[in-house]
Amino acid sequence: MKIRIKGNSLRCRLTRSDVVALVKNKLLEDSVDFGVNKLVYALQIVDDYQLSATFNNNTITLFMPATMLAELAETYKVGFENIRHMPHLLVEKDFTCLDNVAEDQSDNYPNPLASKPL
Repeated sequence: MKIRIKGNSLRCRLTRSDVVALVKNKLLEDSVDFGVNKLVYALQIVDDYQLSATFNNNTITLFMPATMLAELAETYKVGFENIRHMPHLLVEKDFTCLDNVAEDQSDNYPNPLASKPL
């Protein structure tokens, strides 16, 4: 799971194994260790109808409805967003990059643009 924070928006990108783990465990969690402090970020599956998020005790928790996860896991749906409330939230599949990058992308979803001519 990768997060991107810019301004008042939070984007969460999920690899194929992230989606499988979410279906099984209903929770993904990771952290960034700053030595004295740690920033924890989590994605939790809930029985709700929209994406939401909280920030408490150095932990960002993004809540994703179970129905959205099912659609993400079982269809070609790319992602979901909530633009009605702040911050702007987006959860999406992590596609392989079209450019050559050093990052391991073996667990990413195939990029649908990779087969299209430039």
